[in-house]
Amino acid sequence: MQDTLSYSFSLPKIHHDFPSLSRPRQLHFPTFSLKTITPLPPIIPPRITQIPSIPPPPPPSSSSPSPPPQLPSDFQDKMLYLDSIGIDFVSLINTHPPVISVPLTDIKSTVKLIYSMNFTTLEFHRIISMCPEILTCKRSDVIPVFTFLLREANVNFSDIKRVINRRPRLLVCSVKTRLRPTLYFLQNIGISEVNKHTYLLSCSVEDKLLPRIDYFKKIGFSQKETTTMFRKFPQLFNYSIKDNYEPKLNYFVVEMGRDLKELKKFPQYFSFSLENRIKTRHQSCVEKGVCFPLNVLLRTSDHQFRRRLDVCCNSSMPLTTSSLSRVNCYTHLF
Repeated sequence: MQDTLSYSFSLPKIHHDFPSLSRPRQLHFPTFSLKTITPLPPIIPPRITQIPSIPPPPPPSSSSPSPPPQLPSDFQDKMLYLDSIGIDFVSLINTHPPVISVPLTDIKSTVKLIYSMNFTTLEFHRIISMCPEILTCKRSDVIPVFTFLLREANVNFSDIKRVINRRPRLLVCSVKTRLRPTLYFLQNIGISEVNKHTYLLSCSVEDKLLPRIDYFKKIGFSQKETTTMFRKFPQLFNYSIKDNYEPKLNYFVVEMGRDLKELKKFPQYFSFSLENRIKTRHQSCVEKGVCFPLNVLLRTSDHQFRRRLDVCCNSSMPLTTSSLSRVNCYTHLF
């Protein structure tokens, strides 16, 4: 083994200030002896000065005022006009902000059209409070609704006010995409006199009407039985599945122990209050040991219900544990 090792590399000029080493000649490293090796001083990495990051500008504080939005040129005139017809402009903006951008001429035209149908000021204010979107409709969009109600839904002209007062949202519905498809659907399931149920015309067939029919089919009713129930009592379409159908059906089956067939004859059951009518009267019947048909149980007035309950209790009839109890009770009532 040789005593020394020589390394020769072609490197750029690098000057080192090492006192224990001789200056390198040309571009060669010095010769190191294996017998005596002089330790090299530690190499200290150069300091890297960190550039401080500049934080993003702080968001504007809630206290600092934001630039006011650009208001339409007729904003003040619009505010004065609505105030002159008794409409609070500030409340209207809170409930329906798009009214800010609607031209005043369109608002005046729509208001004039509604008043031309002989609506009173009180009726007009009520309609706008229920459906402020009417003020952002153009006259050309509202006229087809009146035409549809008169010609296709067969609403009498004398009933127009009643129809709109009950369901002002009809005025903002599209005839092509909402009113006419719903009319055809209701007629298809056998509701011939749709003019008596015009409040349903603003409902979506896909989002509201069909899901309610499907619900009754899922719990065991046939397609024919379901459509018969809705044809007999179209108000069923207005009730919530979660808040009405489900709790009342659960009480009907579990607590009252009745057969679903009774609902086919009396679908109006779902129109009565569960807490204030159904439960209280059913519990009264349980305490007295009688059982009424659904229409007698719920449709009669409080006075008639108590009277019929007393008749059944004072008569010599079997208790409800007997299979004849309901038949005899029906006989006393009818």
